[in-house]
Amino acid sequence: MSKGQSRFNIVIFEPEIPGNTGTIGRTCLALDATLHLIHPLGFDLREKAVRRAGLDYWKHVKLSEYDSWEHFLTISQAPLEQLILFSKNGKQYHYQANYTTDCYLIFGPETRGLPDSLLKDYEKQTFKLPMFSDKVRSINLSNAVTAVAYEALRQIGFK
Repeated sequence: MSKGQSRFNIVIFEPEIPGNTGTIGRTCLALDATLHLIHPLGFDLREKAVRRAGLDYWKHVKLSEYDSWEHFLTISQAPLEQLILFSKNGKQYHYQANYTTDCYLIFGPETRGLPDSLLKDYEKQTFKLPMFSDKVRSINLSNAVTAVAYEALRQIGFK
């Protein structure tokens, strides 16, 4: 892997909670992944909560920001077959996804998830994490990202 290149990419669509984004950034740094944030954000990246969750690591996170989903697709030039979306409405489990180096793991905002239009457009590329209680609507975004990221890392052979 060349210097500056990441193992894979984590994309957060319109994140709302600064602490989650800080924690996800810290995970990205630990796994040599690039963090992509799609605006609007529900906070300012300079907020103390982002920095506290990311600790003093935040300044080292490989970070890209985009004005919209369309802007992300245009600027990142992410191959459509490398987009892997996550939603509680996915039909397949996260471990069934075909993760590759340079893939894009895409998650929605904490309170509403990815828009139905994206889930429809990428239905075959949408996966879910197992949840067995009907009392839980979703798991914490940073926990979901971490679970998926480590599965991706396992599948690409810790390269």
